[in-house]
Amino acid sequence: MTTDCPFCDLAASRVFLRTPDVIGLWDGYPVSLGHSLLVPVRHVANWFDATARERAALVDAIDEAKLRIDASHHPDGYNIGINCGAAAGQTVFHLHIHLIPRYDHDVPDPRGGVRHVIPKKANYLTGAAGSTPDTNGELLNE
Repeated sequence: MTTDCPFCDLAASRVFLRTPDVIGLWDGYPVSLGHSLLVPVRHVANWFDATARERAALVDAIDEAKLRIDASHHPDGYNIGINCGAAAGQTVFHLHIHLIPRYDHDVPDPRGGVRHVIPKKANYLTGAAGSTPDTNGELLNE
């Protein structure tokens, strides 16, 4: 634990789930009703620094959090996301998984989902220009 980490010093009112390895909490800046975060108890920066046990516990906690959100908010879908590193948008460097409930018509066109981290490439179904990866994952401009 560190004293400058918002997930290491939580208000009890935000916590809705606690296991030996994971804390489930309501997001302080929710993007939708029921937006939650799943955080390992141990202060660890990102997914790639977590132990196999912590990763498994986080994945298990997704199901438990979904059950609780479904019971109280009845969403129509979910986005699940993890930001790893500043370049990926991580602002709190304590691993956390976003479980974001989605509702029919909460945005005009939800196609692309998590791909919206790069908006111009989000909805590849609309025929927008994009890039194709080569066999090594490098992007080729089209």
